[in-house]
Amino acid sequence: MTREQHLKFCKKCTNRRLDMKVGLLCNLTGEMADFENECKSFKLDESVIEKIDDTEAIEHNDVLNKLSDKNLEKFKSEQEFPKAIMTGIVVGVIGALLWGTITVATGFQIGYMAIAIGAGVGLSMRFIGKGIDQIFGISGGIIALLSCLLGNFFSIIGFIANSQGLGYFETLSLFNYNQLIPIMTETFSGMDLLFYGIAAYEGYKFSFRTFTEKDLYELEK
Repeated sequence: MTREQHLKFCKKCTNRRLDMKVGLLCNLTGEMADFENECKSFKLDESVIEKIDDTEAIEHNDVLNKLSDKNLEKFKSEQEFPKAIMTGIVVGVIGALLWGTITVATGFQIGYMAIAIGAGVGLSMRFIGKGIDQIFGISGGIIALLSCLLGNFFSIIGFIANSQGLGYFETLSLFNYNQLIPIMTETFSGMDLLFYGIAAYEGYKFSFRTFTEKDLYELEK
């Protein structure tokens, strides 16, 4: 067993003793742990268990490092990637429509809508997809970013429709899409880049299945 595997036991054992030079030692032997599979002298310290955090989610990379191969494979078998993608797209389109509607109604582009879209896409993908693999986060980030761009596009369509006295669907059918990139580039600002980045990050971060320290302890004990 590795030192890290030993420490999973030692940190929760009443027989532990901290040496400032070498770290945790066994108070019975005065040495670092050297057992295999299980320690016959292990005695659970209940106070340590009570202090384990059961509220804050652990970073995804830390979860992957701490889960055993058996549990990792179990959670991978429960993933629903196609459903997560479809859910993320639906939520992203709804968010984009809301962005366009609010922007046209107020006359202002509200950057926080991008943040809301990123969180909405990520959290919905997490709930439906139960994702562990990296592809969930990458997909969530991409969908969130594209949804923000779509929200800006809907805003442009709304402003054109109102200024020309046209219906929105009519404007969509008459719009010269060759001008889309120049128009979006002209209306783009540095703040847009910041909010888009945050949205993509949230779409990435929130798309993964989450675990707390206590969840991992219950799984790996």
